[in-house]
Parts: sequence; structure tokens; C-alpha cells
Amino acid sequence: MMKLLKARETLLLVLIVVLSIVITSINPNFISFDNLTDLLKSWTVLGIFALGVLLVLISGGFDVSFTAIAQVAQYVVVFWFLQLGLDNIWLAILSALILGALMGLLNGIIIYYFKITAIIVTIATNSLFYGTLYVVTQGDLIYDLPPSLLSLAEIKIFPLQAANGAWYGLSLVTCLWFALAIFLHLFLKHTVLGRSIYAVGGNALSAERVGFNLRRTTLFIYTFVGAISGFASIIQVSIVQTVIPNSIVGSELQVIAAVVLGGASVTGGRGSVAGTLLGVLLFAILSNSLTLLKVSPYYYNVFTGLVILFSVSLNALQILRQKRAQVRVVVEQ
Repeated sequence: MMKLLKARETLLLVLIVVLSIVITSINPNFISFDNLTDLLKSWTVLGIFALGVLLVLISGGFDVSFTAIAQVAQYVVVFWFLQLGLDNIWLAILSALILGALMGLLNGIIIYYFKITAIIVTIATNSLFYGTLYVVTQGDLIYDLPPSLLSLAEIKIFPLQAANGAWYGLSLVTCLWFALAIFLHLFLKHTVLGRSIYAVGGNALSAERVGFNLRRTTLFIYTFVGAISGFASIIQVSIVQTVIPNSIVGSELQVIAAVVLGGASVTGGRGSVAGTLLGVLLFAILSNSLTLLKVSPYYYNVFTGLVILFSVSLNALQILRQKRAQVRVVVEQ
């Protein structure tokens, strides 16, 4: 019970409840089912990104190229579908997964075989992927989308009808986000590869010495993040219903801040799916509250910076406290 009370997830849950009560007392529309479902739907893409970033941070790595991967995968898949006259949402998702995985694999190969710091590699590939896309497309938008892509985000789970005749409810894309989170939680907790990610993040050299395959783990992590980014790109185009070459790039800090707020350590070895979901939810609530309270959106950027500093500092203090609590035994020779 004491461990549960001290957990980061418990603190985030308390903050979310308190903040929700305060916002609802000011604007009762916040707690409405319609607003909450729309809130979750609008943050689904960043929530999916956060699951991929979580794996990277747990492993002790860093990735800022996931938005560029998503941007390229989205544009290429939609353009390809339009040129060939295709219209199948599952084929679109599969194509984006494969394309994203290949770009993520490139990151992993460079990081592992050339021993270059992950943040340097992903900054470079972010500029490479995004820059190439913009040069080739000249920034052209795509408005005409296959019907299956347009309808994905419109599918409701437990639909309800409002007084004005409009239908609302929990979106299917939000359910896909939660399903992916459950899968990732089980993967991290109950598979050898999942546990190896924690081991590599805690101490890569020690993990390799006890038998974990560092090459396989590194390549898997960045390939998985690329695939997740490709999947998120199809969800994003379904929600926005337009392909805009610069609509995703630039949201990296929000995603990383949410994951760090959820308890993931930038030094590796720490993090949970539950904490990441709560971190994303807290950011979503704060963003929505600024809109409902008619506060300038510029304050959101200030909050993002403060959250990153606070979360990193809190993680550092927890690590220092754990080190001080360790029992040191002196063995006489």
C-alpha cells in the first residue's frame, strides 16, 4: 500500500482528479461525456506517439525523428493510394507500419553499428526525412482522401445522440490507442524482449554480459517506434481529413514531456505504460482547460517547459533517495 501511494501514477491520478474538479467548478461543460470523448480523440495521435517514445526512454535512448517518420509515411501512403485508386484502411495501416518500420530501422542501424549518440542520429534523420518530403512535395496539401480513411475516425463505440440530432461517443481510434497500450504493457512485463529493454536501459554493459542481445534489442526498439509512428500517421489523417506536410512535425516536446511526466527516466531503466497514459491525459486536460477558460495558448508552451524541468528533477531526486537507502556492506579481506 505504501509503495502504491508513493508511485508516480498515484500522484498523477490525484492531480488529474483535483484538476478536473477545479475546471468543472469553473466550466461545467468540461465533465460532459461529449467533451471528454472529443478530448481523448484529439489526443489519440500524441498518445500513440508517447507509447513508442516510452520504449526508447526506458532503453536509455532518445528519439525526436518519430514525427518526421509519421509525416513521410502518411504522405507517401495516401499519395500512393490515390495514384493506384486503392481504398482499404487495413492496407493503408499495414503500408504505413512497414514504411515507418523501415525508417525506424535505419535509425537503429546507425545508432548500433556506428555507435553514435541516439539524439544526434534522430535529429539528423528528422531533418533528412522531413526535408526530403518537403523538397519533393513542395508543401502541397492533399484534400481528396480515400473514403475508408475518412470514415475511420467517425466510427463511434457506444454512440449517443444529442438533442440537436448529432451523434457522439467514444471514437474507435481512441479504443485502438488503449488496445495498443494494453498490448505494450503485457509485452514489457511478460516477455524476455520486453524485460531486456529495461535491462539495457538500466546498464547496457551489464545486460549484455548476462546474455541480453544488445543488437537485437536496439534494432527492435527503433523499428517498433517507426512502426508506431506510421500507425499514428494514418490515425492522424483520419482525424484531420487532410494531408498537411507540416502538421505533425513540431509536437515532439509535448510527447516527450508527457512520457517523462509519467515517470520515464531520460537516463533509462524506468517507465510504465500506465504512467505514460496518465501523463498524456494530464496534458490533454490542461490543454482543454485553457480553451474552455479562454486562456492564451502561449501559456501552454510555458507549462510544457516547466513540466519537463519538474519531471526530470523529480526523477533525479528519486534516484538519489534510492541510492542513499541502499545498504552498503564492507567485506573484510
